[in-house]
Amino acid sequence: MRKGIKRISAMAVAASMTLSVMVPSTVLAVGDEITGPVNQEYADRFNTMYNKIMASDSGYFSPDGVPYHTIETMNVEAPDYGHVTTSEAFSYYMWLEAMNGRLNGDFSGFKKSWDVAEKYIIPSDKDQPETSMSRYDPSKPATYAGEWQDPSKYPSKLDSSAPVGKDPIFNDLKSTYGTSMIYGMHWLLDVDNWYGFGNRGDGTSKNSYINTFQRGEQESTWETIPQPSWDAMKFGGKNGFLDLFTGDSSYATQFKYTNAPDADARAVQATYLAKEAAKSQGVNIDTYVKKASKMGDYLRYSMFDKYFRKVGDSAQAGTGYDACMYLLSWYYAWGGGVSSQWAWVIGSSHNHFGYQNPFAAYVLSTDADMKPKAANSSTDWGKSLDRQIEFYQWLQSAEGAIAGGASNSYNGRYETWPSGTSKFYGMGYVENPVYADPGSNTWFGMQCWSMQRIMQLYYETGDSRLKTLADNWAKWANSEIKFEGGTYSIPNTIDWEGQPDTWNGTYTGNPNLHVSVVNRGTDLGVTSSLINALSYYAAASGDETSRNNAQKLLDTVWANYQDEKGIGAPETRTDYSRFNQEVYVPSGWSGTMPNGDKIQPGIKFIDIRSKYKQDPNWPQVEKYLKSGKAEDAPTITYHRFWAQSEYAVANGVYAMLFPDGGGLNGDANGDGSIDALDLAMVKKFLLGNTVDMNKENADVNDDGSVDALDLAAIKKILLNQ
Repeated sequence: MRKGIKRISAMAVAASMTLSVMVPSTVLAVGDEITGPVNQEYADRFNTMYNKIMASDSGYFSPDGVPYHTIETMNVEAPDYGHVTTSEAFSYYMWLEAMNGRLNGDFSGFKKSWDVAEKYIIPSDKDQPETSMSRYDPSKPATYAGEWQDPSKYPSKLDSSAPVGKDPIFNDLKSTYGTSMIYGMHWLLDVDNWYGFGNRGDGTSKNSYINTFQRGEQESTWETIPQPSWDAMKFGGKNGFLDLFTGDSSYATQFKYTNAPDADARAVQATYLAKEAAKSQGVNIDTYVKKASKMGDYLRYSMFDKYFRKVGDSAQAGTGYDACMYLLSWYYAWGGGVSSQWAWVIGSSHNHFGYQNPFAAYVLSTDADMKPKAANSSTDWGKSLDRQIEFYQWLQSAEGAIAGGASNSYNGRYETWPSGTSKFYGMGYVENPVYADPGSNTWFGMQCWSMQRIMQLYYETGDSRLKTLADNWAKWANSEIKFEGGTYSIPNTIDWEGQPDTWNGTYTGNPNLHVSVVNRGTDLGVTSSLINALSYYAAASGDETSRNNAQKLLDTVWANYQDEKGIGAPETRTDYSRFNQEVYVPSGWSGTMPNGDKIQPGIKFIDIRSKYKQDPNWPQVEKYLKSGKAEDAPTITYHRFWAQSEYAVANGVYAMLFPDGGGLNGDANGDGSIDALDLAMVKKFLLGNTVDMNKENADVNDDGSVDALDLAAIKKILLNQ
């Protein structure tokens, strides 16, 4: 463990007097943030948010205690309805409750978050029966079906002659846990059974396992056909929904689940916080720590190529770990027969930087309480930790932002990479892994989500490999935060040019890889992720610009965007024109949704979701669809569960890391910003003039006096803005 931040002595600073010196205003050893005092102002803000989220009438939870994606039902993004939910939401629920345990000593909610997840979003023995899963053959994990770029190329035909490698971890998992079932969260749940599939074909039960995306990188949410994860062929066409996606000579009733690895990794990350806090308070949550450890064991499936082919030589079937990428890919999936006994498991060949979680890898490979039980698991996670760090280094642009990722399967069909494609351990660079409508690395949120984990790891370990990575990203991110008119803006959509240099073990600076900001906004969830990242970076490095920006963003959101449900900002949804988007259905195919909506060629998104016409927000969507005028685009204030939790957690993180006061260091005149006026005021003070100055804020290095060291620190803050 690293010994946290060390104060730079006034004598040392005076001796150098260079503007590159940053003077941290807090001194914490790693671990003190868990056991020590907190900044009560921000802890109180966490409690306010927590109480709003958890209120019985808040609207964030179903009667079963499952967190909805949003309070509002009219919401189409990755989930296509507000009251479906994701494994992402469950992982944020765990993180929210872990922070509540740290700040308030109550871990009952954390335990409940895991209990609810285990009951509803981790498929049970009824949902993945052992009678089928036990027939899984790790020497023949699955039958190959190629991926295609456009939905019109589906169904994709199964090809039993294509090479498929061996699964090297199944037998050990089975022997360790005494079952063939998979312990991971399925990514999408129809909480209220809005679609009507139910579970296991019953058509009525709530918290129903469903899926949407199935048909290549150009299949946006607006082009999906929802389907049940347990396809009993009671809905859809003559073969249920199966022959929309996979081409075969005959079809059998079956179940299939897809895991989103970033969510399971976030659950591990949250559990580590809860574990450390509970241990310091003498509370036993070992049962739940073991659940996270077990989840980490199975999460290794995401490290393997989709069809277990060799990494960097993907024309060949793998023989074991030669198919392991040691990265968190976009998914892993599994399934089997309902009426006949067979099963399959696949990984994914596509790796997005935004899904990586080196902090979870660190915990699963080094923490005695959380090392998974399977024989090779902690070793695998140790290798993954190193590989993930390298992945970020390889993908860091000249400006500091992190580019998309790499795949072991060009075009999803193991085709030959174009000449000149940059490589990472033989895998080819992909600007937008997996999805292109919109591009999967055009959302600034991926930057903040993923780099928070890097910054937390940097704080926890002081790993020297992370310094340049963290410094460069923080400098870029800080430069893109704009405060004006009492509010702020951050990037929303970003774009990319060029590619990284082929990885040779050292970051080159990537002079041919560039990021640009396309548009800006005030996405409150992304803002909160950014705050979380900058707070850990500031605590690790002593960078006052990052601390000040984190605090000012926290304060600006608090001052401007609070409402009775938490935080919210109006969003104008011009993309809702795509309610009239055509959804591809193959010629000759016909079927029905559970409510009777027809599935046939020529249908639109709304045609197979006609229940949206009963939504209270439908009239404004309908008006927009009829007029086509941008000024008629619906404006809705959303309360996403993950965003509310992220803001609450960000306040908690700041409260833990900076317990020594809430003043904005450098804001000498107390107007909420650090600018030339503050520099001038401190200069006047040092020249002996009487000024009405906030001395606590002006004392940037927190040494009890305002002097030339503080003046130098304010100059540095201004240079970095």
